[in-house]
Amino acid sequence: MTHRPTTEAELSEIIASTETPLRISGGGTRPIGTSSASTALSTSALSGVTLYEPGALTLVARAGTPLAEIETLLAGEGQRLAFEPMDHRPLLGSTGTPTLGGMVAANVSGPRRISAVGACRDALLGVRFVDGAGRIIANGGRVMKNVTGYDLVKLMAGSYGTLGVLTELSLKVLPAPETSVTLTARDLDDATAIAALSRALGAPWEVTGAAHLPGTAETHIRLEGSAASMRYRSERLATHLADLGAFTANFDAEDTAALWAAIRDVRAFADTKGALWCLSVKPGDGPGLVASLPDTQALYDWGGGRIWLHDPGGTKGAVIRDAVARIGGHATRLRGTDDLPAFPPANPVVARLEQGLKARFDPRGLLNPGLMD
Repeated sequence: MTHRPTTEAELSEIIASTETPLRISGGGTRPIGTSSASTALSTSALSGVTLYEPGALTLVARAGTPLAEIETLLAGEGQRLAFEPMDHRPLLGSTGTPTLGGMVAANVSGPRRISAVGACRDALLGVRFVDGAGRIIANGGRVMKNVTGYDLVKLMAGSYGTLGVLTELSLKVLPAPETSVTLTARDLDDATAIAALSRALGAPWEVTGAAHLPGTAETHIRLEGSAASMRYRSERLATHLADLGAFTANFDAEDTAALWAAIRDVRAFADTKGALWCLSVKPGDGPGLVASLPDTQALYDWGGGRIWLHDPGGTKGAVIRDAVARIGGHATRLRGTDDLPAFPPANPVVARLEQGLKARFDPRGLLNPGLMD
């Protein structure tokens, strides 16, 4: 059985009147983790942009609104979702339509996360959602300064539907840059590549992408902005990195867009078998970690702070999670068939906070039970 409410009031009534646990989804493109609920609830019918003010850089839309619809609307005004959310479908082999609510629920953020624009949650201005008791809750507003009291805006981003079902989101959007350029070095080993990316991110040239790819051993750095500044900034940055590698610039903005879309969507591992992990670590720890895990491949993003790790055999889950935990990192399994939960266990302090929040917002344990256990 699948509930597909068309209004917030209908959603509230469904949750308030049921005693059956619910498996919450948006467009169904991110099947990460497993909820124990057998009854599905989809927000895909809660769709439509309710407010767009290009001059105020503000957009408000219902949770089920397709991301493609929003991106087309913004592009028409020369604007964008600056945190460039990825499309998980090629990587996970899923179908469906990416939605605004699913993006926020998973806090989906792409390569530009490392720049000043931040993550998806940093662009959120306000949320409306229905909690596990069927209460309709609104928090935040349409400008940053209106966020008061409990910052549920940030809390709901990345909660994967376990605290409430999102119904409407307010976001800050930003102008698209005039052009972009990618600097590329080849045949750098992982440690040298991460050192170069770290140095680039610490330089004053406003890097908006920093990645090192498997197989080709290509190291890529993205710059965005006015056409007048591109050559100067890229030349200065290449000189700044010259002792670590020979970086050459590609000024074709279409090439840059295609390359970073592939990095964003982790297409290097899209047609592979086995397990796939998303690791969050300190960039300097990444090369040593990967070297300690033979027969795996790594795509480094966020200057090395996020590692997409492919385990072809799908048998190293416990080893990977233990190795990451030892260096204070975080390992989420996106794909694989081992018995490990998708999300790592929280430390005792965080676990107590999570339990308290769950008791407050979902006292009956109806929303995606077991998903993040």
